Amino acid sequence: MNLAIFATFIIFTSILSMTIKRHNRSEKKRREQFWEREERANQVRRKPLDDLDYVTIPLESLPTTVMSGDMIVRDCLDMLTSLSHEKIVNLAGYTNTDLKLTYGTANITALSQYDQNFTLLAQTLQKWAETLHRAGYTVEARQVLEYAVLTVHSDAGTSYRLLASLYDQSGEQEKVAALYNAALSLISPSGKTIARTLLESYPYIAPSHSAS
Repeated sequence: MNLAIFATFIIFTSILSMTIKRHNRSEKKRREQFWEREERANQVRRKPLDDLDYVTIPLESLPTTVMSGDMIVRDCLDMLTSLSHEKIVNLAGYTNTDLKLTYGTANITALSQYDQNFTLLAQTLQKWAETLHRAGYTVEARQVLEYAVLTVHSDAGTSYRLLASLYDQSGEQEKVAALYNAALSLISPSGKTIARTLLESYPYIAPSHSAS
């Protein structure tokens, strides 16, 4: 019995050792590939940024007059006005190495700022919509959320969940399903997580395939 246990232990130890060595080789290869790619990226010259998908903020089409005296709303509107004069690009899903390879190392600071502006835009729109919703301005909150999710393609999960709940409450199940598809199409890593959350909350939107 002891001999059998010992033999099993030896086999287990051998398999574990082989697995660890294989993992270490794989990790080493990934690290080498990363640094090789990073080195190539650092040698790419500055390229034009004309083909970026810049976001515009149509303040005249949003409910800016509703609750404009509220402090939170006022802060949101001030932020949106400020951002409307800046360059905004959604670069979620792209690493700095990806961006340097595509647009050149010299552009990385500007691109990082554009992406930060997008994050700030998504956060501001969500805050504005939540404030309107809490005050009972459902139509206006929905308008802001639709701009954030369907036009800007924000990856803020809270925006998707709130908009989905508004659609569900008004019996617009097909629009909840559309949100699910919109989440799946996001380039952001959070897209599938958002889609899975919607599917769990609203099983009736289940398609022939689900988020994995």
